Amino acid sequence: MNCDKKDLLLYAVTDSTWLNGRTLSEVVEESLEGGVTFLQLREKKLDREAFLEEAKALKKLAEKYHVPLVINDNVDIALEMDADGVHVGQSDMEAGDVRAKLGPDKIIGVSARTVEQAILAEQRGADYLGVGAVFQTGTKLDAKPLDHKVLKAITEAVSIPVVAIGGITRENIPELAGNGVAGVAVVSAIYAQKDIRAVAKELKEITAKMVQQ
Repeated sequence: MNCDKKDLLLYAVTDSTWLNGRTLSEVVEESLEGGVTFLQLREKKLDREAFLEEAKALKKLAEKYHVPLVINDNVDIALEMDADGVHVGQSDMEAGDVRAKLGPDKIIGVSARTVEQAILAEQRGADYLGVGAVFQTGTKLDAKPLDHKVLKAITEAVSIPVVAIGGITRENIPELAGNGVAGVAVVSAIYAQKDIRAVAKELKEITAKMVQQ
């Protein structure tokens, strides 16, 4: 499965923190109905069995809405439940090793914060990059926001699509215009909201305008 640039427009990263008694599948389906175009399962607090169960449930939803599903960090689980791919950080595993394990047909995303990291990830077989944090973020308190000049330099240095991540809200998405990103990756901007479907729809519209500028 190839990673199409347009699939990365509204990239949602799961977080069970805000479920409020609902299931992960319920909130994810609402976000897919609203227009999420790419899904990453990232649940740091689940044990392997629970994670695998959630992964299988989300795979069915992703297929239903024709949206790629990638697993955060865990290449073995991605292989076991036949996810569309995996997203890894700089320290998790070199993209080349991931490609050797997953084979040629899976999507590999890699986190990058510098032009050097971005170029290396592309050389080692990454299909897209997650770059950030582009704004101050609550999920990674130690992450200093990335200068948007660096973001632009990264998008110009690689030929694979780049997704901006970190602290993104409906208010600040327009500030990313002109930096060459294919889309935005969001966590709380979707999943911490009351009306997930409506918020996803609005974020998709705002992002579509931003990437065209």
